[in-house]
Amino acid sequence: MRVQLNGETKELAEGLSLEELLAQLNLAPERLAVELNREVVRRADWPRVKLSEGDRVEIVHFVGGG
Repeated sequence: MRVQLNGETKELAEGLSLEELLAQLNLAPERLAVELNREVVRRADWPRVKLSEGDRVEIVHFVGGG
């Protein structure tokens, strides 16, 4: 299936969850916020939220500093 990931078209396996996507991308979940189709998805819901054809996913990394 095709989804938009941070503005770029990606081909992904059918039925992939947000949690599985983040694992495939080797991203540390504790420093991320995920938006699916313009709505923020709570971290607790990532394992249950399945991606579908045409979805738009935005992943934001939190960066600390001073």
